[in-house]
Amino acid sequence: MALNLPFPQGQAEAPAANVDFDHVHRLVLDLSNPEMREEAMHELSKKREDVPELAPILWYSFGTIACLLQEIVAVYPLLSPPRLKPAQSTRVCNALALLQCVASHRDTRTLFLNAHIPLFLYPFLNTVTKTRPFELLRLTSLGVIGALVKIDDSEVINFLLSTELIPLCLRIMETGSELSKTVATFIVQKILLDDLGLSYVCATAPRFYAVSSVLSTMVQQLVVSPSLRLLKHIIRCYLRLADNSKYAEIHRFTALFLSVLRLT
Repeated sequence: MALNLPFPQGQAEAPAANVDFDHVHRLVLDLSNPEMREEAMHELSKKREDVPELAPILWYSFGTIACLLQEIVAVYPLLSPPRLKPAQSTRVCNALALLQCVASHRDTRTLFLNAHIPLFLYPFLNTVTKTRPFELLRLTSLGVIGALVKIDDSEVINFLLSTELIPLCLRIMETGSELSKTVATFIVQKILLDDLGLSYVCATAPRFYAVSSVLSTMVQQLVVSPSLRLLKHIIRCYLRLADNSKYAEIHRFTALFLSVLRLT
């Protein structure tokens, strides 16, 4: 399964000139058949870039979103104690990839939020097992949230702030793999860039210091395992925190120091 990360990874593929929509619709119908669902999810997840209108097709097809959510809920019992196998992880990640398609589309994003579908992903973000099946599950779930925040939309930020997303992201930023840390930090950065998100984080000292201490820990970790891409997102978080008058001096200096460090 190809990961579709929320930040730029090079030039995107152009949609295929000749898409067989009859085949696409047959695959969507196959999602309702438990015996054909796994292969249909796999094939559709590969066609996300080729079929720009796949998201509305998925959303408005009878029972399709319920089938994808069924795939997600089916692996909950395997999370604790951790018993998720690679094939099971790949299968649910294909379902998540289709949900990411729905989350990123302008015509289905609000519907996706109103149905509170992101909440179904939080048990995956809450896992701490470091085996590859769990890491892939966390990373793909982060990709769905990343697709939501990639487009600047206060409605999205307002919804996410009403949930436990920030604490989940902070833990991944502190203990996850480099790629998971990068996507989680990108999500926190996009939340902070929204005025509502910045106000939320800086509203109380515990919230502010929770974010600040994790960023500080990440900087210390970068001394051992450098990552310019991750450092870039950390700097942007610090710069945004410095826009808040209560904590401006603390983070303006830190952001300046890290920016100089990045250039050296």
